[in-house]
Amino acid sequence: MRAEALFSRITCLQDGRITLRRLTDADHEGLCELTNDPAVYRFLPTYLYEQRYADKHYVIRHLYDECIKTSLILGVFAEDAFCGLAELYGCSAPPPKVSVGQRLIQSCWGKDIATEALGILVKYLFSETDVKIITASSMAENKASAGVLKKNGFRAMNKTLTEDWGYPKPILTQKWVKTRIDDRLQHRSR
Repeated sequence: MRAEALFSRITCLQDGRITLRRLTDADHEGLCELTNDPAVYRFLPTYLYEQRYADKHYVIRHLYDECIKTSLILGVFAEDAFCGLAELYGCSAPPPKVSVGQRLIQSCWGKDIATEALGILVKYLFSETDVKIITASSMAENKASAGVLKKNGFRAMNKTLTEDWGYPKPILTQKWVKTRIDDRLQHRSR
């Protein structure tokens, strides 16, 4: 599976109150609010695409040509209000695997928006693509992110891994995984 094939075909995913869609210039203000808040990025890598350029109009205009070969960044919206970003990246095979990540503006924290958005991505990847494994990484100290992953059936695989996330020192991270088989078993047990 080529990343471009997976990433280029998603335009909009929706379930209930949450919509994941490509960003447009109308989302500029929300993207500025997200990227200008250091609290949002304290548990995230320093090299995320939306942080590379000060001009967020430029980010939006080039999001789907500069990074489509390696990732897909979608806006997360709750009842049409901008909440943050969801990302698919690290597409590889065999077996078909992709990684996921999210970041939300502070006013959307603690409202299950991240949990619902991740659920939409998982459902899409396992029902509409040949992806068999979904992975995620989080800083070990980021309990909220761990909670979102657990609620979506991800299992912590490694709790003491250090990685280079662009900080002066390596960061202690957790690796998470969810497989298509895990997903089927969870749905049968409900």
